Amino acid sequence: MSAPSHAVPRSHVEIPRDVKSVDLDLPDGQVTLTNLQKVFWRGDGVTKRDLLQYYADVSPWLLPHLDNRAMVMKRYPDGAEGDFFFQKHAPKPKPEWLQVCEILHPSANVVDFPVIRNLAGLLWVVNLGCIDLNPWYARCDDVNRPDYLHFDLDPTPGADFKLVRKTALLVRDALAERKIVSYPKTTGSRGIHIYVPIVRGPLQKQVWTFAKSLAKELEAKHAGLITAEYRVAKRPEKHVLVDYNQNAWGRTLASVYSVRPKPRATVSAPVTWKEVEAGIEMEDFRLDNMLERLKRVGDLWKPLLLSKGRVRLEQFL
Repeated sequence: MSAPSHAVPRSHVEIPRDVKSVDLDLPDGQVTLTNLQKVFWRGDGVTKRDLLQYYADVSPWLLPHLDNRAMVMKRYPDGAEGDFFFQKHAPKPKPEWLQVCEILHPSANVVDFPVIRNLAGLLWVVNLGCIDLNPWYARCDDVNRPDYLHFDLDPTPGADFKLVRKTALLVRDALAERKIVSYPKTTGSRGIHIYVPIVRGPLQKQVWTFAKSLAKELEAKHAGLITAEYRVAKRPEKHVLVDYNQNAWGRTLASVYSVRPKPRATVSAPVTWKEVEAGIEMEDFRLDNMLERLKRVGDLWKPLLLSKGRVRLEQFL
């Protein structure tokens, strides 16, 4: 008997290879794609067209994770090896069909972030040079109350990915002791992200407080491996940072299925805990093989889209 298929229909958008630009008429709007032959990863020969095609191909799995969330644009106009800059305001002029999420910042400025809800919006933002995608944790209808918390595991100098995997399993176990189910993904860079879907209710600062408490507990129990030290200069070498501070208001991380500006165009990929135990490597998940993996295993992070199974964090505050 053949293995079950998790295939989702492709976007049916094929971006031409032999042109410099193209206008696409998509169901949700028209988008112009430019500089398609520009090489974005010189060492791998990956072009801007290849990046756009990847996002078009994985869009059925990716878009639900971006819907109704403000997008902070991190733009690499000269590709993965070039300089980048952050942009929050949706650029003007912008497509009429593009939705925005207006968020009042502590400075009293209102920022109109773009919201990526469909394939046209996804290709539009990637065409601006956004290699990875950085959505808010809270949805636009209540930007102060996240619907998940997370931990960003990052090796300090001298630590390797084996130590990151070991730390991830310790975080998983600490959460499991509280009967909290967690979901890992590679960052596509150097670490692992661990997410917990929560019932929306606690304010961002309360979510941050829980994450800090757990990180400090793990630091105390595993002082030879884990640090929760926020100050870079104070972090010990050959440790793994359990970064709780990324839960602070306004912070973002690269989304699931984001391509990262790293060699081989690695991808931030959902993985199972069994795969972490077995010894995954960052380079296992790339722009050139992620679509086949999605067809084989489906969206491992689908639970983060569901209302069922979310944690009521208030009981731990």
